[in-house]
Amino acid sequence: MFRKKVLDNGLTVLTEEMPHFRSVAIGIWVARGSRHEATEESGLAHFIEHMVFKGTQSRSQARIAQEMDEIGGQTDAFTSHEYAGFHAKVLDEHVPRAVDLLSDIVLAPRFDAEELERERNVIFEEIKGVEDTPEDLVHELFGEQFWPNHPLGRPILGTPETIAAFNRAEVLRFFRRIYVPSNLIVAAAGRLEHAHIERLVADHFDALQTPPDGLVDQAPIMVPSIRLLDKDFEQAHLVIGTEGPHQASSERYTAYILNAILGGSISSRLFQVIREERGLAYSVYSGLSCFQDTGQLTVYAGTNPKNVPEVLELVMSEFGRIRNEPIEVPELQRAKDHLRGSLIMGLESTASRMSQLARQEMCYGRQVSVEEAIRGIEAVSSEDLRRLASSMFQNRPLAMTLLGKLSHIQPVPETLVA
Repeated sequence: MFRKKVLDNGLTVLTEEMPHFRSVAIGIWVARGSRHEATEESGLAHFIEHMVFKGTQSRSQARIAQEMDEIGGQTDAFTSHEYAGFHAKVLDEHVPRAVDLLSDIVLAPRFDAEELERERNVIFEEIKGVEDTPEDLVHELFGEQFWPNHPLGRPILGTPETIAAFNRAEVLRFFRRIYVPSNLIVAAAGRLEHAHIERLVADHFDALQTPPDGLVDQAPIMVPSIRLLDKDFEQAHLVIGTEGPHQASSERYTAYILNAILGGSISSRLFQVIREERGLAYSVYSGLSCFQDTGQLTVYAGTNPKNVPEVLELVMSEFGRIRNEPIEVPELQRAKDHLRGSLIMGLESTASRMSQLARQEMCYGRQVSVEEAIRGIEAVSSEDLRRLASSMFQNRPLAMTLLGKLSHIQPVPETLVA
């Protein structure tokens, strides 16, 4: 059973009772992420995600880790473009301690100056890890060119320059502006009672009375361009992309199916043609990223530099096919079955159910049931797919980022139009 309560200060409590489990997953979610940073603040949201675990007013970093181990819990945290989350999964008997621990790190981090310097170095290493992973790097560079001069196009980790410039006062200022009740959601799923969770959350958060931050998101503008970077990699790594629907769009289910057919599964067109039939790549796939006010559909492939022209030709050919030719019933149904199975199996744990509660509240302001989502998937027709593909790929300039030994890649296109 799903329950929702908005406390007087604006914080939202969401629960789903799952009495056949012994565990409870609980998370504190912040409806703010890297897109809410100014240019000079790039990486601050992620930096804070690290720092809250480094000690609070009442707990040291070591004590935080010890307490979680004492209750046999699993904890995790992440930062995305639009939100951040701090999670714990524990046995039902340990829920009060888990709430106390999570609320402490979110409400009272110490931001110790020495810890800040140590964690700054940790994040430098995290950034280097991306730079040493071509598949990650090419996606990050693609985002920067796709949405230039917009926070959605900037790396969530920030840059070495911005990370080096942060001081404790700036970290505190950003934290106090963002971590306010109207931005906070506490979600829990598992063997619980809503009234108990609500009471625990109120006990810890009622005193937080900070007003809303007043931030207003600005939608990005896509810039179709070709970006070529000469890198001494054995493979060439390329990402091609265009705009897609936003996360609450009426076309989102159509976009999910289009992505599944194009490159989102092992039976997809790109995987079958480029990997299985031609043997041109080990890793090739498409991906759909949906945000509050925009979306992005991308294709990635890692291949021998000499194969880049052929891979590009095959990708563009599939864009044309999915735009111009009807999707046959077996292929359409296979994509629907793939999405239906992924959706249902993805919700078979307390942690995934808890995450869905929070994400749907932030995306839609309500809960979308599995049954509603499946109805949306099943309602998509071949004509719906053709119409969406036409809007995305009809004589439309695309963006592309290519990393590799450019001298081995001939010819390199100057523009790319679907």
